Amino acid sequence: MALPDFPPSELEAGKVSLPELGKMFKMKTEEKTGFLKNILYAGIPITAITLIELLIFGGRLKEASIAYTLLLLALSYSIATMKIHEIRKIYQALLLLTIFRLVNFSMPIFFERNLYSFVFIYAPLAIPITLATVHQKMTYEKKRDTLRKIRIYLPLAVLAGLVFGQVEYALVGAREFIPDLSMKNLLILIIIMVFLVGLIEELIFRSILQTSLEEFLGPAGGIFLSSLLFGMMHSAYGTAYEIVYTFLVGGFLGYLFYRTRSLLLVVMIHGSINVFLYGIIPHTGPGLGLM
Repeated sequence: MALPDFPPSELEAGKVSLPELGKMFKMKTEEKTGFLKNILYAGIPITAITLIELLIFGGRLKEASIAYTLLLLALSYSIATMKIHEIRKIYQALLLLTIFRLVNFSMPIFFERNLYSFVFIYAPLAIPITLATVHQKMTYEKKRDTLRKIRIYLPLAVLAGLVFGQVEYALVGAREFIPDLSMKNLLILIIIMVFLVGLIEELIFRSILQTSLEEFLGPAGGIFLSSLLFGMMHSAYGTAYEIVYTFLVGGFLGYLFYRTRSLLLVVMIHGSINVFLYGIIPHTGPGLGLM
């Protein structure tokens, strides 16, 4: 193991004594140990979520719901007792994922799965997400910059939604959530998919989780892990293609958010994908009826 670097002239001149050298070496060792410890703190719940999602992937929903309940309790206790601020912020983001999944589990019991069931799944998350966003002091693109770029964001979002929606439909298919493509039904679909589903998911995965992980692991680590969890949270589709695909799409959205800090842009793209996937493409067919 190499000793800490010091200018040769200072060593030769005796400006750094052996006790000081030993003290600095000890500090470096403690820093490395602390960093590895923090990685372990963050890695355990992320690994737990990944393993629980694999239970869902395998159709073991009862075991997954029990595991998520236990994880919810563990994260809640850890947030209350954890002294490391960066880890506590990550746990808050992961807590939102566990709440989301548990709410999602409960919906089939009370409601038939349709377009409006998304309201009951996502709306309850608005309050904890708002509290987490305020507590973590999220920073976004300035409003004047967003308004200036909206003419670029809108066509980009529609184009990206069309492309990604076509690919996802080819991989997993999707049933339509609206009976036809009337203006009224399309407007309802857009409102729910963009301003509810897209907004809530992007706040969780990009705004809160990715930002917290970026502060702790750097941009690459933040984007990778938040995208990995984004992909794993699509395990209910029951196909590995969907998990891999949404992981890649999450990486694309994560990179855009990192570069622009524009929540509006990633929400619009995410929402557009869902509008094409669950509304337009099932009615028109792949290629929007052009093929």
